[in-house]
Amino acid sequence: MICLNQVILCKYGELVLKGLNRSSFEAVLIRNVRRRLKSLGDFSYSSRQSTLFVEGDDSLCDFGEAMERLKRVFGIAKLCMAVSCEKNLDDIESTVSEYLGESLQLAQSFKVEAKRADKRFYLDSMQLMAELGGRILERYPHLTVDVKSPEVTVVVEIRDNAAYVHGMPVDGAGGIPVGTSGRALLMLSGGIDSPVAGTMMAKRGVIVSAIHFQSPPYTSERAFIKVKKLAAKISEYCGQITLFSVPFTKIQEAIRENCPEELFTIIMRRQMMEISQRLCEAYGFSAIVTGESIGQVASQTMAAMVATDSVCRLPVFRPCIGLDKKEIIDISYKIDTFDISIEPYEDCCTVFTPKHPKTKPTLAEVERAESGFDFEPLIKEALDGITQVTLRPYEEYDF
Repeated sequence: MICLNQVILCKYGELVLKGLNRSSFEAVLIRNVRRRLKSLGDFSYSSRQSTLFVEGDDSLCDFGEAMERLKRVFGIAKLCMAVSCEKNLDDIESTVSEYLGESLQLAQSFKVEAKRADKRFYLDSMQLMAELGGRILERYPHLTVDVKSPEVTVVVEIRDNAAYVHGMPVDGAGGIPVGTSGRALLMLSGGIDSPVAGTMMAKRGVIVSAIHFQSPPYTSERAFIKVKKLAAKISEYCGQITLFSVPFTKIQEAIRENCPEELFTIIMRRQMMEISQRLCEAYGFSAIVTGESIGQVASQTMAAMVATDSVCRLPVFRPCIGLDKKEIIDISYKIDTFDISIEPYEDCCTVFTPKHPKTKPTLAEVERAESGFDFEPLIKEALDGITQVTLRPYEEYDF
């Protein structure tokens, strides 16, 4: 029996296209991976040949949980749980038998894939596949070769420092590492769409913080707990998230008492945008992110969004803008937020909802409706009342 040296191979995707900036992207990725795996053991990290190698002492490091966490790290396209060995055919055959022998024993068909990154190796990829495949057939005579739909795929990678044996890779999260594309503030409502939007921005390297508007007594503490659960869940993809909570009741009551009912939602969104961008300016966020999808509800028509955005001095990113509801729900299942999002706790966007909201408001009529009341003192009061909490991936919270 040989000693197997376990390693997780994290294959790069888009990072390989980064040219002269690639090393800085790799450094951010390694930092993000190190943070996610810190509680699972003393891993070591090295980047070679478009792959991040995650290694450690098998008896002290939780490789299984590490593999699961790495599936949620942006910047990794594919993942392989592998073992390393010497670069000779005898050691490779023995390693295949030790590492994949049980799977091969239970299977009826197999194939071998070989990748020779080290061109000095004495067999090319085709020769290695043929030689190793023959030896596997001798050792497991019940097997047949099936290159199209095998039950087991044996993959051998010949790299500069060692040979690596593994099964088929699994998909990573893709994208680019969080922390390479600036910082933005996500308007996190508690619904299905906004957690998806925040995760999609993180996939493009954006550090995401979140803002949530509370309207007690119209919204409950359970509603805010739901939002914290969502922030904690997407932190598995986005990394650490700071969640800002804004007391919004007085502003909503002022809108109800002083503005036309059919414009309530638009004016509310404008006040939210104003508060959000002032928070952005105070904390150095470069943009606002929302979960809006065009035409989904009355406040998300093109005319309504134009009226909302007219108050904005910062870019507003809407990564869900062209997705239909099913596509958004599919992503919410993938990131495991759907069940939290549908918990039956109200949010402030459903408070005082007009019976017949205007879907095609003009900016002039919205500004005219707002002009009858001075919202500035209430905006300042809301900003002064903001509280914040930090949610970190994989920490336990008493929600």
